[in-house]
Formats: sequence, structure tokens, C-alpha cells
Amino acid sequence: MSIKPMIRNNICLNTNPEGCAANVQRQIEYAKKNLQVASNAPKLALIVGCSNGYGLASRICAGFGYKAVTVGLSFENEPTEKRIGTPGFYNNEEFDKQAEKQNLVSITLNGDAYSDDMKEQTAEAVKKAAVKAGIPAKIDLFIYSLASPVRTDPKTKIMHKSVIKPIGQAQSGRALNFMEGTFSDFTIEGATEDEIANTIKVMGGEDWEWWMDALDKKDLFTPETRAVSYTYIGPELSWAIYKNGTIGKAKEDLERACRDINKKYTDTKKIKGSWVSVNKALVTRASAVIPIIPLYISSLFKVMKSMGLHEGCIEQIVRLYRDRLYTSDGKVPVDSENRIRIDDWEMRDDVQKAVSEKMKNVTPENVFTETDVEGVKHDFLEVHGFDPE
Repeated sequence: MSIKPMIRNNICLNTNPEGCAANVQRQIEYAKKNLQVASNAPKLALIVGCSNGYGLASRICAGFGYKAVTVGLSFENEPTEKRIGTPGFYNNEEFDKQAEKQNLVSITLNGDAYSDDMKEQTAEAVKKAAVKAGIPAKIDLFIYSLASPVRTDPKTKIMHKSVIKPIGQAQSGRALNFMEGTFSDFTIEGATEDEIANTIKVMGGEDWEWWMDALDKKDLFTPETRAVSYTYIGPELSWAIYKNGTIGKAKEDLERACRDINKKYTDTKKIKGSWVSVNKALVTRASAVIPIIPLYISSLFKVMKSMGLHEGCIEQIVRLYRDRLYTSDGKVPVDSENRIRIDDWEMRDDVQKAVSEKMKNVTPENVFTETDVEGVKHDFLEVHGFDPE
């Protein structure tokens, strides 16, 4: 059966299962080629938010690059008679299929990562996976990579919804529809105090801390455990909506949580360390709907590809593992705020200068030659299993 993508407002409403499988296989081959098992490599990895983007790449690199036992958790819609499943469902299915073929132990859970019940189920799955592999039930790599727009607090039962808004005055600009190569003007009103608080509740660091506490209570950490969550900073031109907006406030709380986790667990020698990794701008299901991002990414891709610096999710995570988390001397290179920076190539002065000039000069007439809008379109479709390489 031929499946065609259904796109509305930069949102894809369906999935191509075969394309999802091909995308997972491509990433597996890259990880196997570019990572080698080392003495300090992880043996048992837990990835919360394992089904797409950086979370999926993190699990692939741990499992197929380092041969680690992996437990993954995500919240996916399974296929029914009337509805096709979400991309993450098919990504997880292919991951487990390939892991079994290559004699790798993997367990995948489907459920609400914010709930206490799923934390309990995940801890039991870690123990089960360890028994199956014949290794101690100790997580030595914990990746927290959730990207949900909503969160129900298990204590209050209140559902919180995040928003992508500036703080203070409204922001206007020019948005690119990368599916068609057309432009439109946008205005986003400033967020209310409740919207800011709700976004922090959904996308901040509280749940990461609760995960650490839940896993610690089950005695699942080792002094070599590395805990990592992901963030994005980006260039100043995006700050009004991103870094200085509601998402930015949530990400500030994520970094606050990281500091508190280190005080509680690293300083007491329970784990090796906790870090926030600042990653490169990429096409994801979430980033596609942030108004300023498609034009910026289209320009960025054009520049970085011309310089031989472009990376996708799997290339970024290979570099994170190989050159940051699992270096030969055991040291983790960080910036002045103790953050890992694998956005370093994106934020190079020469790259940002070229991108800024390009964005100023892009018009509806030259958008296909001056930017890599076709590459962005491809990446967006590939996330949903369409337009495979």
C-alpha cells in the first residue's frame, strides 16, 4: 500500500512504517561504524524518551555502538484498524527487531513517563533486562530526553500544557513554510504568568529529578553512572521566542535541576556526574512548529553543508558519546556552566555570520537556491518515515 504524507501547518498527520524502519537501520549502521566498545562504555542504558530524534539516536548509539543492554520508554499511539501508529511506535519496533537479530538485550515500554507507575515499571524492566543479559542491575547511562507538550503531575493529578511564546511584549517576524517554500508573517503574543509556570512544569527539570530519586530508591545507580538531558540555546536572533521565552525559562529550570542532581548524587559519589548537553538545531516534530526555526534551520543547513560541518541526530550523539561522555582519559569537556556543548560547530562565529547574512537576503524568489529548504523538507518527512535516502 502506498502511503503519502498528510501535512498541515508544518505538522505531519501520518506515518510510513517502512520508512521508519529504514531510518532506524541507517542510524544503526552509522553508530556501528563510528563507535567502538571501550572499557568505560556503558553496559546498561536507560533512555526515557527513546523513540524519536536525539532520544532514539542515544539508544541506538548505546545499544548498537557500545553493545549495551538498553531499556527504552516512550508514549506512542499503537496502530489500530482505523489509525496508523505514531512514528515512534515503528521506530521502537524496528529497534527491538534489530536488537534481537544482533543478540542485544532490549526492553521497550510504552506509557506516560511522568507517572509514578511507569517509573516503577521501568525500574522492574531494568532488573529484568539485567538478569537476561547476566549483568548487575545497575544503570551506568541514563538519558532523559522527553519532548511532550503536556504533563500530568502524578501528585496533584493536574494536567499542565506548555506554550511556545515570548515573555513580555509580542514578537513578530517572518515564518517559512518549508513544505512549500513560501513565507508568511506571524505575531505571537507574550505569555501569561500561568503559561510560563505551566511550561516550566512540563519542560523543566522537576520530572528528571523525580526519575533520579525513583531509580536511586531501587538502588540502580553506580559510581560510574552518567545522567544526561538535552537542551538548545541557539543564536540571538531566536532568543525572543526561544531562549528568553517560555521554553527558555523551562530550560533554565532543567539546568537548575542538573545542578541539584549533582549536589545530591555526584557530590556524594553515588554517580559519576549529571550534565545538560546543548545540542545542534535539527528538524524534529517539535522544532518544525516554532515560527522562526524553519527559516533559521534552512539557512543553517545550507551553510554547514557547504562547510562540511552538517550533522543529524545520529552524528551528534556519536560525537557526544565518543568525544564528550566516554573519552579515553575519562574527563567530560564542559563549558563555564558545566554544560556539554555539541552545538559548537553550529555556534562558530563564521557559521553564524554566514547564516545571519543569508537570512537577511532570502526572498520568496531565491529561497530554494539560498537556503536548504529541500533538505529541511527531506529531514522532516524522514522523521515520519517518508522520503527515505
